[in-house]
Amino acid sequence: MRRMGAIKWLVIFVLLGIFSKAASTSDIKVTVFSATSKTVILRWTRYTGASSYKITVAPKSSPNSPIAFATFGPNTVMGSINSLSPNVLYTFTVEALDNSQNALSTASFDSSSAPEMMDPIQTVKTKDSTTLMAEFSLRAGAISYVIRVQDNNGFHREDVVHSSPAEIHNLTPYTEYTLSIMAENSGGRSQPSLPVTAKTVLPPPQLSTSSPSNDSISVSLVPVAHAVQYSLSVYKFGSNSDVKHNTSSTNFTVTGLDAGSLYIIRGFAWDLEGRQGEGSLYINQTTRPPSPSSVNVTMVMSNGVAGLSVSWELDQNVYGSIEYQATSDGNLECNSTSSSCILSAVNCAEVHSIQVTASNEAGPGYPTNPILFITYPCPPESLALLELSEGNCTLTWDTVGHADSYQAFIKRGDGGEEICNTTTNNCTYDCECGYTYLMSVFAFNQAGSSPQGEILNHTTLPCCPEGVSVSAVSTDTLEIMWKASRGAELYETRAVDSSEVIRCNDTAPVCALSDLSCDTSYSVVVIPCNDISGCNRACKAHTKDTAPCMPTNLMLNPKNSSCVTVSWASNNRAATYTVSAIGADDRHSCNTSGNSCDITGLPCGSTYEVSVVATGSTGQSLPSYSDSLETEPCCPQTLTVDQVTQAMTNVSWSHAKGAHSFITSLTSPRGHARCHTRDSHCLMGCITCGTNYTVTMEAYSHSGRMSNCSYQGFSSSACCPSGVRLYRMAGNSLRVHWRNAGSSHSYVTDMTGTSNNYTCTASPGENSCDISNIQCGDVYNVVVAPLTAEGSKVEFCPQRLYSVTCTGNNISTVIYRGKRSVD
Repeated sequence: MRRMGAIKWLVIFVLLGIFSKAASTSDIKVTVFSATSKTVILRWTRYTGASSYKITVAPKSSPNSPIAFATFGPNTVMGSINSLSPNVLYTFTVEALDNSQNALSTASFDSSSAPEMMDPIQTVKTKDSTTLMAEFSLRAGAISYVIRVQDNNGFHREDVVHSSPAEIHNLTPYTEYTLSIMAENSGGRSQPSLPVTAKTVLPPPQLSTSSPSNDSISVSLVPVAHAVQYSLSVYKFGSNSDVKHNTSSTNFTVTGLDAGSLYIIRGFAWDLEGRQGEGSLYINQTTRPPSPSSVNVTMVMSNGVAGLSVSWELDQNVYGSIEYQATSDGNLECNSTSSSCILSAVNCAEVHSIQVTASNEAGPGYPTNPILFITYPCPPESLALLELSEGNCTLTWDTVGHADSYQAFIKRGDGGEEICNTTTNNCTYDCECGYTYLMSVFAFNQAGSSPQGEILNHTTLPCCPEGVSVSAVSTDTLEIMWKASRGAELYETRAVDSSEVIRCNDTAPVCALSDLSCDTSYSVVVIPCNDISGCNRACKAHTKDTAPCMPTNLMLNPKNSSCVTVSWASNNRAATYTVSAIGADDRHSCNTSGNSCDITGLPCGSTYEVSVVATGSTGQSLPSYSDSLETEPCCPQTLTVDQVTQAMTNVSWSHAKGAHSFITSLTSPRGHARCHTRDSHCLMGCITCGTNYTVTMEAYSHSGRMSNCSYQGFSSSACCPSGVRLYRMAGNSLRVHWRNAGSSHSYVTDMTGTSNNYTCTASPGENSCDISNIQCGDVYNVVVAPLTAEGSKVEFCPQRLYSVTCTGNNISTVIYRGKRSVD
């Protein structure tokens, strides 16, 4: 049977191979054309020189145990292998063979057979009118499933699903379908299962609702094809009430409902088979609200307009937003979502008939019974004030019709209030200074008070300020402060002396009078004013002196290096003076009642700003213009003289505070040396050897102030000898001879050659010394230097160069080759 199947497919694919393209010379390539649970069809590329093609198949788990093979002619490029097991992974090998059945090219790959045919779908349920739910048994090895859906009108569709149960969407309502299922893996699909049939239900009816009264709801349905009956479910929101109604009509009225309640309505259609169709969308419908209860009417004022405030009790059991409308037979109406609203505008002495109607989204309910209401009387007019005596006022007004009594309100500016109740047309009250009085009168009847009428305004003279304080804030300025006085809107402050008047007008309880004369007595008064009643000029004056005048013509007269006399000019009546010298690091001062004083203890090298301040009973004057004071510079603490050469020294010294330049002197009877520098060191020439010098310094400040500084004396080194000569002596000896400088020092001679060095010392008073065993044939540097008292050699004496020649091993001649300074 396997061979017969191969022959059947061979006939098909030989025909296909006739029309295939010529093969290339590359290796054979194989792909899967299709696969079922028992058959796999392969496609390969033609290979040049092949006389036949052979397909061999073996399980992937046993690649060396083929279970089937098939051969095909040279013109065939597609073939099948049958009798395979479902859902098994195989290894397929395709060989291109020559006439001797030798393999020219080979290609192998792995592929699975399709799963085994599925069992029929177990159950099919309707989810809604366009959706079916299919439940089936899963197949091992399947990665997905294909549900084939067909109807009798030619509709065909395949849906890929992955689990059970599976939903089939987008179907036609009330339609019968045939369903079969196939399992699918990586190799292909199984054969379709045996079909089952299922029918979708009727679509949902479309509902529209309204509430014709506060206890009923009307429902209209759009007819559904194939429907024989309809069901309505009516549920009251917030309760357990759910009433079912069945009808064959498309218009239905539900009665006996609660007013102002929310009902949730849903409809279903039933088919001939007695199946319930898909439910409609839930429809929310509210019944019309009940009539408001406990209606009450009062008079109110809103934004200066009189109105009728109509209020009622809210029904807490009513659902949703309720809007209320109050109406009057005077063509007034108002709307509200709360428990009250205002009918406006109304006038005094009017009669109104009022009703309230509640409405919601369903429509208006029934109006309340009418209520009659009479408005308040009109306000009194022509208010007038009579001030019969100081502090005693009488308020009068015209009477009004239909008023039973009057009430007068007298309000002071500080919030105090006096009320006068009377049946006449006048009231008497006390008037005080600094107050603004607002007066109004209301008329009353059984409906209440009249609206606000005329307001009479009266302001008394402002009161004199209390707590007045006058203080000097500078030599020419007085600051006046006080407590704000009652009734004052503006304050006029005056300062008066024998020659002038200074004024200041301000609304604040503080004023500064400037440009006053220093050291002067002023009379100061604060006068309160307002625009209505004018100024109160009977307030008490206060006397105040200004601060002392500033000292002038400051002069500095240094007495010595640490003391300076400061003097100035001033014409204050009575003052003490403080002189301050302020430096970078310290401060010095002196006090006096005269026009001069001495500042002592000033350190050297310092700079000060000196000024004078006058102090009196009213405070201090401005400081005088300052003057700079510079003390003598400090002398350096240490000074060192180092001799550089026989005729030159290097003088250095430590830092000197306040010093800007220096003149340093070395003085002796035999001459002197001097240097002028801004540095802390200098070089001095013209130094005489063997001489004692006096060391002094002049230190100068920036302004030219000088300090004389003295230091320990300096002694220059002994003089180097002159006329140094070298003489050959008997044997290999040399004599060094010189002219001494008249000093009583010892001398040392050093001869330095390339290979030998020699030294000899002469006692004080001698001017030569001998050196024996001289090595001839060499060049020597000869230095003769005096020795100091401590025994050290003067290092800066000159060298002389001599050549010592040989005759045999003995000295022949001594040749002088010149003189050079010490290295």
